[in-house]
Amino acid sequence: MPRIANPNVLVGFDTADDAGVYRLSADLALVQTVDFFTPIVDDPFTFGAIAAANALSDVYAMGGTPISALSIVAFPANGDPEVLESILRGGVEKMREAGCAVLGGHSVADSEIKFGYAVTGTIHPERVKTNSGARAGDALVFTKAIGTGVIGTALKRGIASEAAVEAAIASMLTLNRAACEAMLRFDVHGCTDVTGFGFLGHAREMALASGVTLEIEPARIPLLPRALDAVRAGAVPAGLRNNRDFASCAVDAQAPIDPALLDLLYDPQTSGGLLIALPESDAAALERVFPAAKRVGRVLPRDNKPMVLR
Repeated sequence: MPRIANPNVLVGFDTADDAGVYRLSADLALVQTVDFFTPIVDDPFTFGAIAAANALSDVYAMGGTPISALSIVAFPANGDPEVLESILRGGVEKMREAGCAVLGGHSVADSEIKFGYAVTGTIHPERVKTNSGARAGDALVFTKAIGTGVIGTALKRGIASEAAVEAAIASMLTLNRAACEAMLRFDVHGCTDVTGFGFLGHAREMALASGVTLEIEPARIPLLPRALDAVRAGAVPAGLRNNRDFASCAVDAQAPIDPALLDLLYDPQTSGGLLIALPESDAAALERVFPAAKRVGRVLPRDNKPMVLR
């Protein structure tokens, strides 16, 4: 895309960051993002709520506060209006939980259902957390378990356990607001949320944008219940394969890794956790105040490859 020079654009699309940031004044900037997708669960209300949580996540990843949203809807012209109403209600309830006002939106007739939001947030221009700020010596902390993609695929194939589906839905419905509020108590250098490109895809973006190498310990990354079983049963979404094809060339695996676990590191996530780079001392404190946060690696000076698995 051609770039339009504007001194008020603090974060654009150059580093594949989670959201754009536009400065309005010396102490106020807007955080803007958009995300929508096809249904990933059977219940329409839950789908709407997950879509909202996923769209809000990009604002939290920048350290911002979401304030307003516009819905994006694609729905069959002859579809059941009660299903559409449930999707919209689920989204609005999750936005209400986030303290984010839904101002309206736009809909089109489409044979395939799609739903999401364009979200606007606010932030101080000097407090933006980007994916380009990781520094050598930082610890890497991650705030959710992974595996929503493979469990969703297992659900579609009828081979997912009820417990696995419930855990995945609970994770996707959890806002990253508390994780954001917790990390902002510390000297965070860089942050990104782990969504469609998978853990290693988003870690790659952070490493390249920051000019560093991320040393990752796969055994430390939290996994959703039965996520490994889903991979071993063949419930591998197309997005996982695409992510692996895209990002594997940036990975140096320096220790034997269970192939199923390695696959999970490429699994596309919905409403995934925050990957945070911050000083070692702050990482320990963050783990204490936000128990869901887990140390998963560290940041090294740039080496041969952007990511090293140990």
